[in-house]
Amino acid sequence: MDFEHSPRSLELQHQVAAFMDAHVYPVEREFHAQAKAGGSARYQQPPVLQRLKALARAQGLWNLFLSGEHGPGLSNLDYAPVKEIMGRVLWGPEVFNCAAPNVGNMEILARFGTPAQKARWLEPMLAGELKSGFSMTEPEVASSDATNIRCEIRRDGDEYVINGRKWYTSDAMNEACQLLIVMGKSNPEHPSPHQQQSMVLVPKDTPGVRIVRDIQVLGYDDAPNGHPEIVYDNVRVPVANMLLGEGRGFEIAQARLGPGRIHHCMRLVGCAQRAIELMCRRANHRIAFGKPLAEQGSVREDIARSWCEVEQARLLTLRAADKMDREGNKAAKDLIAAAKIIVPAMACQVIDRAIQIHGGAGLSQDTFLAEAYTYARFMRIGDGPDQVHLSALGKQLLRTDGRPAQA
Repeated sequence: MDFEHSPRSLELQHQVAAFMDAHVYPVEREFHAQAKAGGSARYQQPPVLQRLKALARAQGLWNLFLSGEHGPGLSNLDYAPVKEIMGRVLWGPEVFNCAAPNVGNMEILARFGTPAQKARWLEPMLAGELKSGFSMTEPEVASSDATNIRCEIRRDGDEYVINGRKWYTSDAMNEACQLLIVMGKSNPEHPSPHQQQSMVLVPKDTPGVRIVRDIQVLGYDDAPNGHPEIVYDNVRVPVANMLLGEGRGFEIAQARLGPGRIHHCMRLVGCAQRAIELMCRRANHRIAFGKPLAEQGSVREDIARSWCEVEQARLLTLRAADKMDREGNKAAKDLIAAAKIIVPAMACQVIDRAIQIHGGAGLSQDTFLAEAYTYARFMRIGDGPDQVHLSALGKQLLRTDGRPAQA
C-alpha cells in the first residue's frame, strides 16, 4: 500500500480544510440555531447551509465522492482523508454534496439507473437540488437480515403496488426530499432468499406514502433531515421505476452498503480526531485542584490512548479503501467489515473520553461532542450491527484459515 496520496487528493485536502476553517466552523452555532428554529422552517434546509453549498459548488468542491463523468475521479484511498476533514462537522459533508444517504442513492442511480431514471433523479441530485431517502429498515423485523423484509412490491399490470412499514428513512422529513428508494419483496416464493427482494423508486408525494412520525436517536430529532417512520399504503408507481430488475434488490443493497460503510468510517475518524484536539485544548486550559487537567496522569493517558486508537482506525480505514480500489468491493469485504466493527466503537470511546474531560460542557450543546457521540453510537447499528459484521467476518476467516479475502 502506498501511503502517499495523489497530488489531486492533497490539493483537495488543502482546499476542503481551508473551506472548513473559513466558512464552516465559524457558523456551526448559526446552523444549529436555524436548524432548530421550529415552526414552518423546521424541516427546511437552513439558509446558512444553502449559502455554503452554493459557495462550495462555485469553488469546485462538489460531488467529490463520485468518480468518472460525475466527479473528480478520486480513488477511495484518495477520498478518505478528504471525507475525514468534512466529517469533523456532522453536517459538513452536506456542504459539499457528499452526505449520506444521498451519496449512496446517487451511487446506485449512477451505477444501476436507466437513462430516464438518471435524467429524472440523478441529475438534480448531483446539482444539489433535491434530497432522497433509502427506505429499507422495518420496525417489525430484524432488518440486519435483509431476507426478513416484509414490505410487499407486487406487480399489477403496468404498475407496482407497494405495501409496508419502514423506519429510519434518513432525510425523508426534509422538504427537499423528493425521492424514496424502497426495498421490498417482489417474489417471496423464489427459491433463493437473496433474489426475492427488489428496489423501486417512489416519489415522496405519491398517494399512499404516509409519514407517521420522526424517530429520535438518543433524544436527538436530527431536524432538518429526520429519520421518519413511513407507511406505504397501496402506493402505485410505474414499472419503469424498478431499479435494475426484479429480484436484484439484495444485489443493489450490497453494492450500496459496502462503500457507504467505509464512508461512515472516514467521517467517524474525523469526528474522533476533532474530539482529541478539543480534549487537548480543554486539558491545557482547564484548572482543577490548583493545576491544569493536563498535569493529571489519567488525563494524559486518556489523550495518548485516544490518539493511538484513532491512528489504528485511520490506517484500517485506509487499508480497506486501498483494497477496494485495487481488488474491488467484494474482495475487500473483510476489511470493510473490520473497519465497520472497529471505527464506530473507537469513535464512541474517544468521544466519551473527550466528554468526560469537558465535564458538564461536554454534555451540552456548547461543543459538538454530544451530537458526535450520538452519531458514533448510531453507527454501531446503522448499516449493520457490530454482531452481524463480527459473525460474517469470523465465518469468512474460519473458511480461509484466517487468510484475507481474495479477489
